[in-house]
Amino acid sequence: MAFVESAGFYPELFVPSGAAPRPQDAVAGLLIREDGRYLMQLRDSKPEIFYPAHWGCFGGAVEPGESPAEALRRELREEIRFDAPAVRRFTQFDFDFGALGYPKVFRIYFEVNVPDSAFGSFVLGEGTDVQAFRGEDLLATRRVTPYDAFAVWMHMNRRPV
Repeated sequence: MAFVESAGFYPELFVPSGAAPRPQDAVAGLLIREDGRYLMQLRDSKPEIFYPAHWGCFGGAVEPGESPAEALRRELREEIRFDAPAVRRFTQFDFDFGALGYPKVFRIYFEVNVPDSAFGSFVLGEGTDVQAFRGEDLLATRRVTPYDAFAVWMHMNRRPV
């Protein structure tokens, strides 16, 4: 397997410039096609977001008054015009940004099954691409946001229920 560089990736976007993104409580969907592949978004190449031009899970910030599940459903509608019929909480990562003067935040991952018929009607509203990957190929050949890569790895290695 050969590594495939992300279009729009510029290393200089990772040099601190004073325009660092602000951490917030967030949600993400592990979107899984019927054949088991993970649907991932190629993030925009903008310095004001975390990990520009990396592959990542769909999702985003939790708005005030919103539950995490409501936030994920809203984000999926905004980003790919997908109304998720069901979302199942998978795991949560907590990040302590105290050293940077920010509070602790969470990122909650939900498992979302995506029927093939729904995938065909996605309309990409954020990011530059959407593709389906076998987990092994995604982790070995693509530049993936570290926390999303770890969530995919955990999902791939979960014990059968």
